[in-house]
Amino acid sequence: MIKIYDTMTRSLRDFVPLTENVVNMYVCGPTVYNYIHIGNARSAVAFDTIRRYFEYCGYTVNYISNFTDVDDKIIKKANEEGVDAEVISKRYIEECKKDMASLNVRPATTHPQATQEICGMEEMIRTLIEKGYAYAAEDGTVYYRVRSFKDYGKLSHKNLDDLEGGKRSLLVSGADQKEDPLDFVLWKPKKEGEPYWESPWCKGRPGWHIECSVMSKKYLGEEIDIHAGGEDLIFPHHENEIAQSECCNGKIFARYWMHNAFLNI
Repeated sequence: MIKIYDTMTRSLRDFVPLTENVVNMYVCGPTVYNYIHIGNARSAVAFDTIRRYFEYCGYTVNYISNFTDVDDKIIKKANEEGVDAEVISKRYIEECKKDMASLNVRPATTHPQATQEICGMEEMIRTLIEKGYAYAAEDGTVYYRVRSFKDYGKLSHKNLDDLEGGKRSLLVSGADQKEDPLDFVLWKPKKEGEPYWESPWCKGRPGWHIECSVMSKKYLGEEIDIHAGGEDLIFPHHENEIAQSECCNGKIFARYWMHNAFLNI
């Protein structure tokens, strides 16, 4: 029996897959605005090793790891070089693949890119609005209602009242049009010179958190075995993924949560 240290329960748990002899595993990949750093490499090596061990034990592993190819940092780099954001993301996706190959990290079953999954993101956001978990502000920004999900904080073990009292980094721009300071962005309007997509709310682009929820659902289903990434993603990224996915789909998002620690030396 394989045992997994599960971040959510903070305990070792026997691994029991949703489908016998199959592991559906999603690992958050890099934002491609520059070369990957050694911390990115640690995560890739760690979870590639775990994937190989599952295969060694006789499992079929559906291993999905994304590229975040639309982001403020990518846009900033593109503006500095005077090129389209797509030029930057394509360049560093290829460089990332070269570096992974040199580290003997095998390619994922699928490497989805956020910009190719915009339709799915619009669909999930629309569902969240219809169910009352999200709302659109006057400028077209769509926010998720954090307090509408009673289990918010179950992965990171954070208390909503403590978060609000501490005025954490969640309190980003646009706080004045939020219903609650803790609400986070699902869709945001474009700024001058930024890439954008048409949507029912405004010309703009998705928030970071919704991207992984949609790509995981498309390639692995509404409920998966393992979601993984660096420990810096536990909050708010993975916490927000859980909230979005479980409210949209009405199912547990991931059965096990695995996180690698920071590289300190």
